Amino acid sequence: MKDNDHSKLLLALLGGVAIGVAIGYFLNSNKKDELFDDLKEKATKFKDDLEEDISKGKSVIEDLKNSVEEHFKKTSI
Repeated sequence: MKDNDHSKLLLALLGGVAIGVAIGYFLNSNKKDELFDDLKEKATKFKDDLEEDISKGKSVIEDLKNSVEEHFKKTSI
């Protein structure tokens, strides 16, 4: 390996260790409960918003279907 390859490997290893230490520190701190509560709240809001958007989409599709059926009933008479 070249010296450049060694330095990249060492830098990647040190970066991984730093990330691991930061995650370990964070998970052992009091902030983890706040993080999980925040994530749970955002996930619940996302789910609720998605369900509302799906409902709106179904309504739009149903309205479009009814409009097309009505149009074809008028034109076939």
